[in-house]
Amino acid sequence: MRISLIVAKAENNVIGVANKLPWHLKEDLQNFKRLTMGHHMLMGRKTFESIGKPLPGRMSLVVSGEPKANTENVYWFNSIFRAIKQAERNGESELFIIGGEKIFKYALSLVDRIYLTEVKASPKGDVFFPSLSIKNWKNVSEQHFTKNAENDFDFTISVLDRK
Repeated sequence: MRISLIVAKAENNVIGVANKLPWHLKEDLQNFKRLTMGHHMLMGRKTFESIGKPLPGRMSLVVSGEPKANTENVYWFNSIFRAIKQAERNGESELFIIGGEKIFKYALSLVDRIYLTEVKASPKGDVFFPSLSIKNWKNVSEQHFTKNAENDFDFTISVLDRK
């Protein structure tokens, strides 16, 4: 099973503010949906709460110090490793780690691929992506998008595979 991380981050590594995304990027949201549809998504409790509900067509694996009762398409775990094992048991081909800050920090060493959206902005925020040493990664694709009525900022979507 491939373990992938998918994130949109600003130039100052901001990924969130007040439990929300600090921008609206339509193409990035469409890319997220296209990539994660039909797959398991691993996230922390705050990320799950910021989404507000289970996303259709995907299995949510939520890591929390205080797991809750499982519901349809939402499973709670007290460790990242238990969540990963669940995805493996379910026959997942690609698990997506979708946030937040603590989950990214702990899982970065486990990841085979990163779907990285780099937003050309430096907004204020209270959630950050950890430093990424690009020397450990090979850029396999890159797409550039410009600010328009549906995108608050210019941004680039890259796919990085671990060397």
